[in-house]
Amino acid sequence: MVPVAGVMHQSRPNGAGGRTLEMQATFEQSGAGAATSRPGHRPVGRSIRRGLLGRCPACGEGRLFRAFVKPVDACSICGEEMHHQRADDLPPYLVITIVGHVVLAGFMMTDLILPITLWMHLAIWVPVTLIGGFGLMQPVKGGVIGLQWALRMHGFGGEPDGPADELPASEPAA
Repeated sequence: MVPVAGVMHQSRPNGAGGRTLEMQATFEQSGAGAATSRPGHRPVGRSIRRGLLGRCPACGEGRLFRAFVKPVDACSICGEEMHHQRADDLPPYLVITIVGHVVLAGFMMTDLILPITLWMHLAIWVPVTLIGGFGLMQPVKGGVIGLQWALRMHGFGGEPDGPADELPASEPAA
């Protein structure tokens, strides 16, 4: 199964002054599928799914967390290092957004259908909010770690994490 690669050119009239518009498309095809067509390819969807399930985004077998939201330093199966992940603030923001939308919609629908007091609403929606928030925190953090691994962010690509460009040193003003 040898990958087939090529370039396709197409010319068509632009409509403005009779000029032609050149379009070029590059394609790559393999009999084994897109996931195996390039060495080192990391599918984003599969990596996020593995993270959501609490598994190593590289092999899908090893555990991703050693505690509630504390990732392992390295996968026990494939040895992929996880210590340099930077899933700091994004998982809580995503959890707040998801749980907030569900709880707000549920509160509004319940308020339209059932004539219950505010205390009853609090008795229903505060536990739903807490359970939903804690229940989603680990899977969402795993998904973010899987996304970082797939996109080779924050040290997952083999290079040290640092700024993309260096600013030149400025001379002090006299």
